[in-house]
Order: sequence, then C-alpha cells, then structure tokens
Amino acid sequence: MTGRLRPALLAAIATLAMVGCSSGPATPTPSPSSSNPNPSPTATGPGASQSPSATGTPTPSASSTGLVSSECQKANLATKTDGRLTIGTDNPAYPPWWGGTPPNGSDWSLGFPPSGQGFESAIAGAVATALGYTSDEIDWTPVAFKQSYAPGPKPFDFYLAQVSYSAKRAQAVDMSDSYYDVNQALVALTSNPIASVTTVAGLKDFKLGAPVGTTSYDTITNVIQPSQDPSAFNDQNEAVKALKNGQIDGIVVDLPSAFYMRDAQLTGKNTTGVIVGQFPTPATGQEYFSLVLKKGSSLTSCVNEAIALIRSTGVWQSIYAEWLADKASAPAFQ
Repeated sequence: MTGRLRPALLAAIATLAMVGCSSGPATPTPSPSSSNPNPSPTATGPGASQSPSATGTPTPSASSTGLVSSECQKANLATKTDGRLTIGTDNPAYPPWWGGTPPNGSDWSLGFPPSGQGFESAIAGAVATALGYTSDEIDWTPVAFKQSYAPGPKPFDFYLAQVSYSAKRAQAVDMSDSYYDVNQALVALTSNPIASVTTVAGLKDFKLGAPVGTTSYDTITNVIQPSQDPSAFNDQNEAVKALKNGQIDGIVVDLPSAFYMRDAQLTGKNTTGVIVGQFPTPATGQEYFSLVLKKGSSLTSCVNEAIALIRSTGVWQSIYAEWLADKASAPAFQ
C-alpha cells in the first residue's frame, strides 16, 4: 500500500481502539454488506450496492476495540513462513490493479507488486497491516491466474488478481468476502462497427474474445451468447494483439481493466480504443473479487475480518479514491 495509507490505517485502528477502551462495550464493526463502502460501477459512476459475502452471511466483524480479534493477530497466525505473509498475484500485473516498475533482474514483467502502487497492491498491503504485518514482512510470489484457484497446495497465504467469486471455484479453494464489486465491459476499436452497438443483443454477430478461464469469457458465452465461437487468450496482451490485428471485434474484460486497455494499450492512430459499454449486473447477483486461499485455510476468517476493518475505518475508500474512482463510469448496454 502507499506510504500514506499505512499510517492512515494504523491511526484509524488506534482511534477505534481508544474509543473501545473508553466507552465500554461497543457496537460491532459493520460487516461489508452493511457498511456499504464498496461502490459498484454503474453507467453514471460509483453506486452504492454491496456484494454478498462468499457464504451469503455476514462476515464476523472485528472486535469491539476496533482491532481484528486476538486469534487473527500476527503472533497467532499460521502462515507459510512464521512471522511473514506470502502474497501471490499474476504476472504480468496489470494497471490499475498493480503499478510500479520492476527493477532490473526482477521476475515481474509488468507492474511491481511490492511497490504498493495500484488498487490491489494497496488492498493487499492494507489487509496485511490490519493483521499486524509490516511491508518488509511480506513476500510476493508470481502465480498464474488459473493456478490460483486450482485444487492442490498453494505457494501463497493469499492471492489476489481480479479473481471473481464463483461457487465452482469455491469448491477447490477458500474465497474471501468482496474487496471490490465489479462489472464486465466491452472494449473495441473506434473503427469497428461494433463500437456503435448499444444493446447486448446487438453484439451477437460479432467475433469476441477474452482471457481464458475468466468471468469475462463466461460473460461472452452466458450473457451475449454470440453466433460465433469466442476466442480465448492466455492473457490481456494476447487479446489486445488479436484486436489490433482484426482477429476479433471486441474484448470483454472487467471495467477498470477496460480503461487501461483504452488509455494505454489502444492509443495508436489506427488502433484507437473505446469502451463500447458495460454489462448489467447478472441475474445471479453482483460479481465481486475475492482473495483466494487454500481450501480450509485457518486464515480465511481473519482475512475477512481484515477486509471488514479496512472498510469500516475508511481506508478502503481512500484506496478506491486514489486508484479506481476515475475508472467507474461507462455507457451501459441495454
């Protein structure tokens, strides 16, 4: 997380602790679903709806002192390395979720997760801080997106890389409460006829693509249901290349990533990008991103407490304002 946000979280925790000690039993910290801090992207900007927790029930809140419960403090956590926290993410690590420049010799090809720059890097740092870890007690490891939620042992304590919660994924891994509610969007070139489409039905005859194994790909198959088989790509860069080469008409990605594509990857004279629209919230419920942990992890409830804490102290809102507030508005498909 950025240098100013870690002191902000520590100060907020300290303030809540003093309130709890001076005023007797306090009202429990609101769970994510009741504190309403996570705006869902809408056609006109951040809204106010909240995603449910992964279990559909409120997350156990932080203690009445404003701190995570004693069993969730660093000294009592069973992590991969005693006294340290190992966090995984995908490589490359794309903006606006991740930032920073990898140093020479780094394993990171794009973005530098330890930098604290980018929404997910800041969220990871805030969760770590809430659990009692300092930045020099965090180890970062690159893990391919699909491997994060595959069955089996994990090289991380928790992982985040825009992994949307799904019941199917939750059969193999633990998935936390929401740290970001998200809508899917369509990116295209301004020169392509698809750029003028305003309805989901109007997309059916176009050739579409998305990164493999993602809810973006699921949006193509389940929501758009195109007449042509969609293309699946290993990562975002491959999808952008296919779009520039005319192999596909549009790419479905999460809305903040669509802004990065448009503003950083599709800026050429003949390859100018546009966010054609964002898709309505599915009938199955609001899509949201979860931290991923090994199945049955003892850390899962503690991570949920930490998420609730950074929401209730205003730190989540500060992170959102810094990294995503200008990436929440786009036309909505009818």
